[in-house]
Amino acid sequence: MTNWIGIALGDVTGISPEVALKAVAAEVADDQARYVFLGDAECALRFNRKSGLNMPLKTFAGRHSEGRFFVANPSAEALPENLPAGSPLAARAALAALRDGAERCLRGELDALVTAPVNKAAIIRAGHKHFVGQTEFLSELAGTRRTAMMLLGQDEKRRWLRVALATIHISLKSVPEKLTAEKILLAIELAAGACRDLQLPRARIAVCGLNPHAGEGGEFGDEEIKTISPAVAAAQEKGFDVAGPLSGDTVFHYALRGDFEAVVAMYHDQGLAPLKAVAFDSGVNWTLGLPFIRTSPDHGTAYDIAGKGIANPSSMIAAIRLAKRLAKNK
Repeated sequence: MTNWIGIALGDVTGISPEVALKAVAAEVADDQARYVFLGDAECALRFNRKSGLNMPLKTFAGRHSEGRFFVANPSAEALPENLPAGSPLAARAALAALRDGAERCLRGELDALVTAPVNKAAIIRAGHKHFVGQTEFLSELAGTRRTAMMLLGQDEKRRWLRVALATIHISLKSVPEKLTAEKILLAIELAAGACRDLQLPRARIAVCGLNPHAGEGGEFGDEEIKTISPAVAAAQEKGFDVAGPLSGDTVFHYALRGDFEAVVAMYHDQGLAPLKAVAFDSGVNWTLGLPFIRTSPDHGTAYDIAGKGIANPSSMIAAIRLAKRLAKNK
């Protein structure tokens, strides 16, 4: 079966359209997937032409459309050329494309959604004051709070790290307050489900401690005793193959050598720092728990190099490949 992959073009004043079109152009020889770029059509056509990619882009009219490469603009008007970085017009268009892609997935028009980078500060300045991130936006749109971020990537030896986060976009000082056994248990369950979706032979999950040395028996904090250990015990009672809390300074080493298929980290940088050390150019953000497949490259809008034609599409390529793999398995 041919899968339809939607790609939200993100913030067009950054590198998002560049990496999106470059990545699709790099993938076309490997399969027969069909791609729908969601966002400003004139921007997509302009970059397609200037870059020399020259993909035969058509207007998307539904799954019956003939061809492989399409554009669907959820906005009635085209964006002006040469918008400044972080333009409110571009930010609102990026959010409209994100919403449009999710709604098309929910309707069954698309089999997966890959989202190019947006800029949170620009979206907030454009009037969406409660925007926290794409993960939270899509979760609300889908009507679920049972989601988690997983970041995954492989090193030069093809060894994988897969990291699910118990908390996401909150300040470090608020992590102990916001961290709950329920959130940790959810991350464990979703990480194990991700291993099944990837059709891995096992789903061994390691859970990080919050404090140095996993609290050293309460010497450096009691979150491991009061919150993390009960969540791990509850997961074990449910039949999950899970261990922890384990010291955050060593657990990623064991995961990288293959002792665990996934790690549950307690906060954003605890999980992303080792992941980016291993797979800086090819890491992928996968939203677990949504009723549709959503992946994204693990980088930002990079305004400083936008328009120069030098953006590296490796992370977007990896995000597209994961989306296609998940769609095929599903």
